[in-house]
Amino acid sequence: MGDRVLTLRELNRTTLARQLLLERASLPVSAVIERLVGLQAQQPRAPYIGLWTRLRDFRRDDLARLIEDRAVVKATLMRATLHLCTAEDYLLLRATLQPMLTQALEVVIRGRGEGLDSAELVAAAQRFIAERPRTFAEITTMLTDLLPGGDPGAMRYTVRTHLPLIQVPIDRGWSYPGNPRFTLAEAWLGRPLPTEDHLRELIFRYLAAFGPATATDIQTWSGLAKLKPVIDRLKPDLVSYRDERGRELFDLPDMPLPAADTPAPERFLPEYDNLLLSHQDRTRVVAAAHRARVFLPGLRVSATFLVDGFVGGGWAIERAKQAATLVMTPFEPLTKQSRDALVEEADRLVRFVEADARTFAVRFAA
Repeated sequence: MGDRVLTLRELNRTTLARQLLLERASLPVSAVIERLVGLQAQQPRAPYIGLWTRLRDFRRDDLARLIEDRAVVKATLMRATLHLCTAEDYLLLRATLQPMLTQALEVVIRGRGEGLDSAELVAAAQRFIAERPRTFAEITTMLTDLLPGGDPGAMRYTVRTHLPLIQVPIDRGWSYPGNPRFTLAEAWLGRPLPTEDHLRELIFRYLAAFGPATATDIQTWSGLAKLKPVIDRLKPDLVSYRDERGRELFDLPDMPLPAADTPAPERFLPEYDNLLLSHQDRTRVVAAAHRARVFLPGLRVSATFLVDGFVGGGWAIERAKQAATLVMTPFEPLTKQSRDALVEEADRLVRFVEADARTFAVRFAA
């Protein structure tokens, strides 16, 4: 175990640097998506905002074009949740994550899926979707017609976790509608999905994006279980530190570790941003006192803003006809400097998100 102890602020600044949140980057959009190992995408606009806050001069078309060209796709990946990732990463990582998807299914259908033949359901759905892209409402209807006594939710989740599917984009808005259609990944990408396991690369990619981190952190991010023996085998290729609680942290060699006093500018994060979801101990970015205001019932995660590198409040946009207002709700009193910086950043963000509005405003909640 390494002797160096990394303080909470050192971990905070290091994670922000790797997440491109200390300084906006001038990089190709696809390179940033790969660096971040995907962007959480339960909400269609979230990846766009996540890139806007990390890149200089990011435009909506910069991402929309990659989606239209099938270079970037939206699919179920880490933690069995929707992510936007490059097509190359989807091909590389999908098979590695299948054990996690299988386990997620077992948890969800426990007590609900007796008598279901997973292979039969997946094969039927594959034939059905091969005809043309389908919504999950259509897929559910087909499955319940096939097995009238089956649990619709269990059957639907079986297909979602065991049949590699890609969401079909549209050519307007935020690229994906509220009720999307799905198609077979192999058909969309024009290539068969590899079956090889790339767990070593998955772990290394995580550490490059979110490290230094514990084995439990890597499990939390990926959803994969029992990774400690795997990481133990990888130790000769890793470096280790300790946090202030004495836990062992792993990292790639020669990765920079910014100082605790490195300035961290105010930044806005979308709902479900991976910065907030990729560690078991989330205090490196969210104070324990604010946890309940960030991680909401129903597994929802608030849109937030950062002050001095940590979550300092939430935000939302109110739209009334042609007027758009971004409203910030601080969790603690703010300095005038932070308020001014947030107002400037918020004004740019509301104009990006609500580009078709005629008037724009920002304010702090009373």
